Amino acid sequence: MGNICIIPARGGSKRIPRKNIKPFLGKPIIAYSIQAALDSGLFDEIMVSTDDNEIAEIAKQYGAKVPFLRSEKNSDDFTGTGDVCYEVLNLYESMNIFFNNVCCLYPTAPFISKKVLLEGYETLMSNNGVDCVISLGLYNTPIERSYGKSKTGIVEFNFPEFEKYRSQDLPDNFFDVGQFYWFLYDEFKKLENKNSFGIKKNGVVLDEMRIQDIDTLSDWEIAEFKYTYLINNKNDKQ
Repeated sequence: MGNICIIPARGGSKRIPRKNIKPFLGKPIIAYSIQAALDSGLFDEIMVSTDDNEIAEIAKQYGAKVPFLRSEKNSDDFTGTGDVCYEVLNLYESMNIFFNNVCCLYPTAPFISKKVLLEGYETLMSNNGVDCVISLGLYNTPIERSYGKSKTGIVEFNFPEFEKYRSQDLPDNFFDVGQFYWFLYDEFKKLENKNSFGIKKNGVVLDEMRIQDIDTLSDWEIAEFKYTYLINNKNDKQ
């Protein structure tokens, strides 16, 4: 088979209890990721990896599969997402089901769209040596102009060699948004550290309005505000 979407959604969220199925503007937040995967038409299999029966039932209601529950070993606070994906892919192989390309799509990514998933897949398939494609955000100010505090509490430039540079003369820098990881399974299997997802990475740069960490209830409210703005903005392009 060609492509699989793995949505990792364990039940033990600490900062926002039941985070992966908490209602986000009227429906469980995981439903947005499932729907984007379905809408993309890219996947032969869309599955949710969970240790939680309630999450499993909700995932199936919205169109994902849950062919097995996640092991206890990979359900604690310290398990990396790459390790979860590796377990899933091994279990499929034990059923004689194999995939070429994998998209790990997070369950708390309501801003994900079929357009972005397609762009990520096309980048992975571009034959330029890339083995992993990630979602990126642009730092809105150069990190070379950042400050840090010394042990004595004095504020100092982290990179004093750039102190006299103009912001517009410094290169763009990006951060991992953490919405998805597209990767080649054959290359992934070779990795010693599965949680890196790949060695030769490229990225899809997302608009700032489509980026929001959701780690606190305040984050959640900001995400709902942004999402409401986007769906009410007629010029917004998915």
